[in-house]
Amino acid sequence: MSTISTSKEELQEAIIESFNKLMIDYDSIPEEWTKKAGVEGNIKGTEITISDTVAYLVGWGALVLKWQKVSENNEEVDFPETGYKWSELGLLAQHFHRKYDNVPFRDLLNELENTVTKILQLISRLDNDVLYGEPWYNNYTLGRMIQLNTSAPMKNMRTKVRRFKKQNNIL
Repeated sequence: MSTISTSKEELQEAIIESFNKLMIDYDSIPEEWTKKAGVEGNIKGTEITISDTVAYLVGWGALVLKWQKVSENNEEVDFPETGYKWSELGLLAQHFHRKYDNVPFRDLLNELENTVTKILQLISRLDNDVLYGEPWYNNYTLGRMIQLNTSAPMKNMRTKVRRFKKQNNIL
């Protein structure tokens, strides 16, 4: 699914589909390759590891959950994250890489799965009107913000992971 979701069901399907495809690729990578640089980084000219790609997705998923929790408490959300501006997303990505650097790859995959499960649980308790009825941040609906920070980066990372696998002859 390469389209922008416009309903709760489409959003759930997009996340599940992207996650499942990505996990197949992650599961095919031998442990000894997960800490080797060679994946295109989020800052031009940098290379990251397969583990860093998972850390990036865990970090963004955690932010989605944080944003919704803060919002539900009627507090102002500090987008994208406290101490970072939208123009500093490369630095935020590096923050995620450092935060999870010492977490073993399989534990990081479990953390990603738990994060995705929590996001799907969040979506399941919200209705279409809350997700897509009105702007939630600037002109973006909550559903769109969730998709931009879950299934969209999962697709992007999957492309990078598959390129890494091909370059290193990992079947």
